[in-house]
Amino acid sequence: MKKEIKTTEAIFPMPVLLISTFNEDGTADVMNAAWGTMLDRDMVALNLTETHRTVQNIKARGGFVVHIADAKHVTEADYFGVVSGSKEPDKFQKSGMTFVKSDLVDAPVINELPVAMECEFVEFQNDPTGLGVIGKVLRTSVEEDKLTDGKVDIDALEAIAFDPYTLGYYKVGGRVGNAFKDGLKLQ
Repeated sequence: MKKEIKTTEAIFPMPVLLISTFNEDGTADVMNAAWGTMLDRDMVALNLTETHRTVQNIKARGGFVVHIADAKHVTEADYFGVVSGSKEPDKFQKSGMTFVKSDLVDAPVINELPVAMECEFVEFQNDPTGLGVIGKVLRTSVEEDKLTDGKVDIDALEAIAFDPYTLGYYKVGGRVGNAFKDGLKLQ
């Protein structure tokens, strides 16, 4: 029997995304954003408000990079969520992470994170049903040791998900089925 619980602001579990931009002075800025999804094969939506420094940077610079957080960097991922770049100007430097500048968009690609989606800013939707930041993915890159037969190996990636009910991070892994195949058994 199901028991009613308090509804939270999210469908869970949620991917832990790290969004990187450049600040006005050229330093790297990163925020932890669990509210993101794909709109299409090459379009992302980040449900963020304009009050975030990162959103202001995206609008000013015209680009950003979406990284998938992994278990190896859970401390850094959480740090990017609990510390504001507006209050801590050396936030990225204090994380100990490094970056290279994307050659496609005006944003940093974090070297230590295994997946990077370089995005061109398309629009910001701020009406009551708006999605926030919309971006076009220009390139997705993955560390070679996280690929098997040219495809992302989810177990090797060790992506993390956020549970808004317990405020926990959980490692994603362990294949349990085959999409577009297992359901056909019921035909």
